[in-house]
Amino acid sequence: MVALSNPPMEQFFVKTTKPNTKPIIIPDIPLIDLSKPESKQHLVKACQDFGFFKVVNHGVPAKFINKLELEAVKFFSSPLSVKEKSGPPDPFGYGNKSIGTNGDVGWVEYLLLNTKPESDYPENFRGVVNDYVSLVKKMACEIMELLADEMKLQPRNVFSKLLMDEESDSVFRLNHYPPFPEIQENERNGRKLVGFGEHTDPQIISVLRSNNTSGLEIFLRDGSWVSVPPDSESFFINVGDSLQVMTNGRFKSVKHRVVANGRKSRMSMIYFGGPPLSEKIAPLPSLMQGEEGSLYKEFTWFEYKKSAYKTRLSDNRLGLFEKITAS
Repeated sequence: MVALSNPPMEQFFVKTTKPNTKPIIIPDIPLIDLSKPESKQHLVKACQDFGFFKVVNHGVPAKFINKLELEAVKFFSSPLSVKEKSGPPDPFGYGNKSIGTNGDVGWVEYLLLNTKPESDYPENFRGVVNDYVSLVKKMACEIMELLADEMKLQPRNVFSKLLMDEESDSVFRLNHYPPFPEIQENERNGRKLVGFGEHTDPQIISVLRSNNTSGLEIFLRDGSWVSVPPDSESFFINVGDSLQVMTNGRFKSVKHRVVANGRKSRMSMIYFGGPPLSEKIAPLPSLMQGEEGSLYKEFTWFEYKKSAYKTRLSDNRLGLFEKITAS
């Protein structure tokens, strides 16, 4: 098992509702084939109902995924002293158990990278990360243009142009969750070991790919957490807070977390598509119907990012920017 630094173990556990209860029946997570003409309708419905979905026929060749995963496995298998040469994260670089600067911890080590060409990367990462990110960004932009088409928005790149902008503030993250063999006893006592605590993603869109180890859970509107079956050949897409605001709440930013696995390592790679720092985030006027008012105060991505990074993961980050309406 990979050696990680050692905050008190109690910090890593969350209490489940009841120990030894029957597992929750997993609803069908929307599965969308991007090669099908009807994918536009399914994408909009998934963003409205779940804020989360899986895509196939995504156009990202397996060889680029496999190359990046191979480099990530090599990196995280290295001695801690080697990995720490790429840290501590400020905000980019190698991190270990501590997530952010506000006391959040998780059973995870990670590498957070800036997607801008001039950024510093660990050895052997630059080419494979750039190739992978360019393909995943293209896929994310295609999804957002299909959403715009179905919602009759003009121009159709109203969302995607923010990711394609040279000043786009997008980031890329590699997460490694080592196995934790002692987890079974804790689960019998109704406790789960948190790999990455519950949160929403503040950006516009997130594109996640992981290996075939379970751990990802999403929070449903009925108040239950459900496990997402792993699928290493597909991509999972999250609506981010910024897209929720731009659609005036039509699309939902889904709360999610990762819990540790007892037997196998989990590796995930996430592209977070963000707008330029100076971009103003507000509901699109073309979406507002009749007397519909904005649910959110206008803010720049810089303002929201700065505010979000001052909070704990589980905080309602959009709460500070919601308009209070008279009842």
